[in-house]
Amino acid sequence: MEKFLLIILSSFFCFVMVSCSTTGADQTSRWTPDKLYTEAKLELNSGNYDTALSLYKKLSTRYPFGVYAQQAQLEVAYAHWKNGQSGLALAALDRYLKLYPNQLGIEYALYLKGLINFNDNMTLFSSFTGEDMAERDAEAARLAFESFKKLVIEFPNSNYSIDAYKRLEFLLTVLAENEVHVARFYLRKSAYHAALNRAKTLIINFQGAPAVEEALAIMIECYNELKLVELSGDTVQILKMNFPNSPYLLHSYDPFKRGGLSKNIRNPTNTTWKEFNLIERLKNIIPDF
Repeated sequence: MEKFLLIILSSFFCFVMVSCSTTGADQTSRWTPDKLYTEAKLELNSGNYDTALSLYKKLSTRYPFGVYAQQAQLEVAYAHWKNGQSGLALAALDRYLKLYPNQLGIEYALYLKGLINFNDNMTLFSSFTGEDMAERDAEAARLAFESFKKLVIEFPNSNYSIDAYKRLEFLLTVLAENEVHVARFYLRKSAYHAALNRAKTLIINFQGAPAVEEALAIMIECYNELKLVELSGDTVQILKMNFPNSPYLLHSYDPFKRGGLSKNIRNPTNTTWKEFNLIERLKNIIPDF
């Protein structure tokens, strides 16, 4: 009886071991780097981002210095982004830029980094409601601006530069509008010196942006409140010279209204997702690897 039990237990143990070794075996363990990369790319193109990331991880672990290592890092960043993991995507891009500072792929790395920050927290719903980027935290916009700026300066003939230029123009307007939004907030709080400083910073750093017009109007309002009549008059002349048809020359500035004026009076801005037509543009910005 005792011998019989030992035979049963031994058979059971062997069955469990065989079963575990069969079900737990990594089917990719003997794949070549070419096979791993090809399968990862297929999964990526099919939108199976978790599977693609798993295969890329195995590729980088087994063949960290192989011919696919550099390209795989860019595709990992893209997969993370498409998988809703922007933080991991940006981290992957930062590693790439550090490891390959002078490689051809840096153009795409800068572009993708800019895109990720550009689209930070963007939703389809906000595109239809006309959410204004200028009234959100501007840090992501600043980071996107820096990436696109570096791209167009260092790689002016890049395939990504045309789109990057357009986004830079939009971001310049957004960042300037963000500054004037803050200045307007300070004015509502009667923090006149703070509002003045913010408006002056805008005018210095964002010359040519539409928000400069409102920044001058805020400065005039602040000077009036501070009883600095001469400075107010000088700023009025500057406003007339640069914006001869400005509605701020005819209407009182109200810091409790967006733009300081009623909607039917103030000039429109192009800092909303809807106005930039981002949904249409997203269709053509993802390159083939």
